[in-house]
Amino acid sequence: MTTESLAGGPAPQRLIVVGSGIAGLYSALLAAEAGAEVVLLTKGALADSNTYYAQGGISAVLDEPAAGDTVAAHIADTLKAGAGHCNEEAVRVLCSEARLDIAGLGRFGVHFDLDDDGGPSLGLEAAHSAPRILHAGGDATGAGVAAALIRTVLDFHAAGKIHVIGHAHVTSLTLGGPQGGKVVGANVIQDGREFGVGGDAVLLATGGAGQVFAQTTNPSVATADGLALAWRVGAAVADLEFFQFHPTCMVRPADAREVEGNNDPLLISEAVRGEGAILVDAAGHRFMPDYHPDAELAPRDVVSRSIALHLAKLGDPHGHVFLDATVIEERRGEGFLARRFPTLSKRTRQAGVDWTKEPVPVAPAAHYWMGGVVTDLYGRTSVPGLLAAGEVACTGVQGANRLASNSLLEGLVFGRRAVEGFLGSSSGSPDGVPLRADSAAGGLAFTNAAGTPAGDNRSGTFSETAESAGASGFSRQALRRLMTAKAGVLRSGDLLAEAAEVLGEWEETVGPLSVPGSLDVREHEDSNLLLAAQLLVHAARKRRASLGAHYRSDGVAEPAAVEDFDKRYTMSRKASLVHD
Repeated sequence: MTTESLAGGPAPQRLIVVGSGIAGLYSALLAAEAGAEVVLLTKGALADSNTYYAQGGISAVLDEPAAGDTVAAHIADTLKAGAGHCNEEAVRVLCSEARLDIAGLGRFGVHFDLDDDGGPSLGLEAAHSAPRILHAGGDATGAGVAAALIRTVLDFHAAGKIHVIGHAHVTSLTLGGPQGGKVVGANVIQDGREFGVGGDAVLLATGGAGQVFAQTTNPSVATADGLALAWRVGAAVADLEFFQFHPTCMVRPADAREVEGNNDPLLISEAVRGEGAILVDAAGHRFMPDYHPDAELAPRDVVSRSIALHLAKLGDPHGHVFLDATVIEERRGEGFLARRFPTLSKRTRQAGVDWTKEPVPVAPAAHYWMGGVVTDLYGRTSVPGLLAAGEVACTGVQGANRLASNSLLEGLVFGRRAVEGFLGSSSGSPDGVPLRADSAAGGLAFTNAAGTPAGDNRSGTFSETAESAGASGFSRQALRRLMTAKAGVLRSGDLLAEAAEVLGEWEETVGPLSVPGSLDVREHEDSNLLLAAQLLVHAARKRRASLGAHYRSDGVAEPAAVEDFDKRYTMSRKASLVHD
């Protein structure tokens, strides 16, 4: 169906972008530049996103890379970190097109740090074979990138090129079209009222779901909204068992009193370990070499798991270890930490720790979901009219464990490609890309996932029993504690089964499978979080072998693990979600 503009020609296509992280902001700008009518919806303020809190930077091999670095090396590093579970074509696209979108950011006012020679200052992070990390403002890359893009979006808004609607929570997607199976809009709650926004397509750029867990680096808005929106209209999802825990989130002293609104979780960037910081236990022992030859520069899942295992070994699974950055200051000279990491230096001081003189207490925290809504290489999902980019999407580029600083890059590259897909095809997906994906879950109910051998029940965090969690009734705090205890860094079949049982009990009161009939945003978030938890636990029970960020203490050994190595557990709403 084609509408006519006042000038007599076809009206521009309208793209509804949901989310204001790097994927949402960048794609909205590109679509508007290309002449599309763009509506940008954000649940909070434009700066409320995971992007804003990102410290480490953006990985990219530029036209003039660091000595010895190549696109092929970036591809190899990404595939290695992803534990063999990546979509190799998606990785090739990500790494080979990175320089295009770094240049694209420059057009929208983003400026990266320069070295003494005036070239890009490239940092090294864990599991990268060469320095290729771009930073903006030292350890405030996300904030710098987001601020520049937000300024440009607001300029576009003032010029009538983008219509920004803030504090607008999307509750559901609207289906229409000739067969009634195409996404043609979104329903929104804003200031206690509900309204609809129509368009030719919806691009989900809603980020992740860190609020599913008790300790997270994510802001409060990360409540799995996009995943739930997509699932409820039948979009396929995959790889939900792979949730990356950042190994070094600061554990604040009990008597610390934050000031100046500094109450958000404090992630200690991977770049700090890249500069030479080491992990020690309470006795001062540097333990990471005992667990992996790359020590502190091992992939994130390895470092997080090693911390959890080491604490369990010490008999303190609820405890923390220490990140010692004093060695950097000693080697690089007084004042280096303040210059290289100004934000972290300020915030650790506010939390009562002078990291130039003492180690910082840290523990793993939920950070990034590798899985999400399945897309092709142009952001198209299994539902016509629905696109996804950034953390909410599952392109397969991150595999079983994301390589450091590839997240912002993914939002850029595949956000752009989603716009290209939208502008290039208004009727669906290109030849060879299915519009509907069958569920690989085989129609199994969440409660009927395959059984697993009994194993080690240590969670490394909480010891709350399923009985006590269920008896207390649903609350967001109870959900987060349950998921951390039963489906966190360390898992087993028994723990996951206990989690599934309690989640099933809560389903009766929260109703995650349908849209709450409420104008209270928190009720919608609770429903989305419970649905996300159920999907994650279901996927984790299906994958009986440990792989990447999914570690099971009772994981089946070879050769069964080989059979499961790169098998993708794809689910759509065609899978039964009731008790069979």
